[in-house]
Amino acid sequence: MKEKKSDIHFDGLANKFATNIYGTTKGQLRHKILLYAIESLLRSPPTNVIEIGGGTGLMAKALLEVGHNVVFTDASAEILEHARLNLDGFTNVKFRHQTLEEIDDLSQYDVIICHAVLEWLHSPLEALSHILVKMKAGSQLSLTFFNHDATLFTNAIYGNFDYIARGLKVRNQVRLNPKNPLRPKQVIEHVTNCGLQVEKVTGVRCFHDYMKVKPEGEQEQELLNLEMKYCQEEPFMWMGKYVHLLIKKPLPDNA
Repeated sequence: MKEKKSDIHFDGLANKFATNIYGTTKGQLRHKILLYAIESLLRSPPTNVIEIGGGTGLMAKALLEVGHNVVFTDASAEILEHARLNLDGFTNVKFRHQTLEEIDDLSQYDVIICHAVLEWLHSPLEALSHILVKMKAGSQLSLTFFNHDATLFTNAIYGNFDYIARGLKVRNQVRLNPKNPLRPKQVIEHVTNCGLQVEKVTGVRCFHDYMKVKPEGEQEQELLNLEMKYCQEEPFMWMGKYVHLLIKKPLPDNA
């Protein structure tokens, strides 16, 4: 599967990416909830991990700090340099400049991290299949994607009816606006049809993005507590701006 010209990477936007994605309250909230979602991975003995589209290295740092060996990949050379600086001093990390489609050794890893990557690709489910097919039996995938249903709901609240009528497609693509949000039930069905198991579902920012007035000071901790309390409960988890799936490829019956 070849990289498509309409896939979005972040060369030329590395500083803006770091500021807008990770330097905001909503970005920090996303990271904390994702750490909560993968706490079982963070508690496990050191394993071999590959992160696809690792950004500036925030998640990789959490994995490295607890002893995991991480292969860090990103399609953007500029983003990769940011990650090298942010992860300077760690000896248990290797860096590779690769698109998702160029990674051909996924069967070597116990854990695959793919957070907020699929929605930037022209064919996200095809890219997901690339991962699912190549995973080794017994390994796990930590997958996060931009939630189509939550995006539609948010735009309905704000009266963006033309945008909804266009299928959530903007007339002029903004580089930091995901192009292909995914429906959670569609992704889960795709995973199960490929023979894998969804072990846990977590909604990321189930409340924050619907709030007219964003919390400040002590209320930020109160919101985080609320998010963590309900992020794995229905119906709230399906309203997260992102959805996280912890996926496992089962061992053969005769293993």
